[in-house]
Amino acid sequence: MKNILFRTDSSSTIGTGHVMRDLVLVEQFQEDNITFAVQDLTHNLNHTIRAKDYPIEILESNDIQEVIEIIKKHSIDMIIIDHYEIDFTYEKRLKEQTGVEIFVFDDTYERHHCDILLNHNISADPIRYKGLLPAMCELRCGVEHTLLREEFIKEKRAGRPFLDPTSKRLFIAMGGADHTNINIEIMKVLEGFDDVLVDIVTTTANAHLTELKRYLEDKNEVTLHIDSQEIAQLMNYSDLAIVTPSVTMNEVYFMQIPFIAIQTAENQTGMYDFLQKKGYSVLKTFNALVLEKTLKSLLYE
Repeated sequence: MKNILFRTDSSSTIGTGHVMRDLVLVEQFQEDNITFAVQDLTHNLNHTIRAKDYPIEILESNDIQEVIEIIKKHSIDMIIIDHYEIDFTYEKRLKEQTGVEIFVFDDTYERHHCDILLNHNISADPIRYKGLLPAMCELRCGVEHTLLREEFIKEKRAGRPFLDPTSKRLFIAMGGADHTNINIEIMKVLEGFDDVLVDIVTTTANAHLTELKRYLEDKNEVTLHIDSQEIAQLMNYSDLAIVTPSVTMNEVYFMQIPFIAIQTAENQTGMYDFLQKKGYSVLKTFNALVLEKTLKSLLYE
């Protein structure tokens, strides 16, 4: 049995993907003692971690000394780091001062000082890590390491249901925080479609949630799902998904749902490039006219 510390954060600007994938990975350590170290940032998902009954240590900052103190307090054997602001220098100091085993998430091909590195995206390319990792680092890279919640596996096993041919159902997930407030812009495009039903997925980390609710007040064809536990089913019952080329893309790809991916953050570039090369429908930035044309092509041609 190990004592394992997850170091991650969530907020309206950081997003929710780190926490959500950590809560999938943690299922692999059911026999171990788990603690999360997080900051109390605006519109965070710390309540989601607590709801899973994992203890939380609240950090005042991203200072390494706070984490070292927690490692000593809980006699931590392994730290799992899922954080873009923790880099090679931080990891090296952590190893030197504590000797803890370091497990790192990475999807932007950065240099790391770690024992295990996981890039679980379908776009992951192990060749790109050459020269970036210690010689003895275990590299877990690619689709065979993709983290999926049990709901997706069950829904995929159940198969695609019969879809009503008289209407088109769209699944929209532009990140749990939707930091670019793009959901409303997508809905404005969809106002020109008469036979479309829409499921929008978001979370309480969305700083634009009040505005989105207000916009949707008279939209009877739209259902807003906040902190939903039925994402896999919503995907499976959709004719088309509109998502970001992020962690969600791994799930859409697994469920084999037709999709349009719209990049909204720099760290999505790798997934965007992968999808573009594969010939999928992708937008580098939001463009209403291009989205409308692509929707018509995928839904009706």
